[in-house]
Amino acid sequence: MGTRHLPFWPKVPRDLTIPDTSLWFNLEVSATRFPRKPAIILYDSIVTYAELRREAERLAGFLQKECGVRRGDRVALYLQNSPQFIIGYYAILRADAMVVPINPMNLTMEIAHIVTDSGTRVLICAQDQLARVEPLIGNGLSRVIVACYSDYLTAPTDLEVPAWIKAPRESQSAPGLTLWSDALAAGAAPGPHEATPDDLCVMPYTSGTTGNPKGCIHRHRSVMFTTVAVPLWGGAASPDECALAVLPFFHVTGMQNSMNTPIFAGAAIVLLPRWDRAVAA
Repeated sequence: MGTRHLPFWPKVPRDLTIPDTSLWFNLEVSATRFPRKPAIILYDSIVTYAELRREAERLAGFLQKECGVRRGDRVALYLQNSPQFIIGYYAILRADAMVVPINPMNLTMEIAHIVTDSGTRVLICAQDQLARVEPLIGNGLSRVIVACYSDYLTAPTDLEVPAWIKAPRESQSAPGLTLWSDALAAGAAPGPHEATPDDLCVMPYTSGTTGNPKGCIHRHRSVMFTTVAVPLWGGAASPDECALAVLPFFHVTGMQNSMNTPIFAGAAIVLLPRWDRAVAA
């Protein structure tokens, strides 16, 4: 590669040393360093780093012991920006599996393509979009974990919370469905974390403008690279920062800039579940 462009580049390091660990280890480090510090803020409700790690481990244990998830398996996330997305994402990594994020605007046939193409058997979704997923249970999916966003509204707020976020938890009894709250309450402990930098990490899908969406496979090493590069080359992140998560986590820009990088730094993530100009302003 030529060097003629370097005099015109910003004054940033030209080399980058990447941690030789899995992405999950970033949460381990931040939760150990800052256990009582806010990791997630949802309309004034807080999830600390210790709580984030604990719930991710419980869900990882459920994925392994009750859903049969094994190293390298695909587990889909069909959620808006939410505590459940972040907990689910890191739970999947803790279970040594690969995250398959799905655009929450996708409809049943679009979800079906991604489920089939990726080989996903387990999917995590919100109750308000369960109807789009139910036709796939037994037809590609073996288990669906159903989340209720209001489970994480634990503190009073004067902010305007959307009705679909405030909606109370609905009971679920159909075969193949498990409530998020029940999955955590099971208290299953995961096995040893075995994923290396060369293990599968996340497979986001393209939008499908030129045909069916196509999965883009990333291993822990490549996701770690941009997680570390973002604060180094774009302005160093610190534990005292708050990142407003406006971009959707299912997309790599939101996933890296607004979720993985703040967790790497031990910063707080302020969630905006859907774009709302009035709230963001």
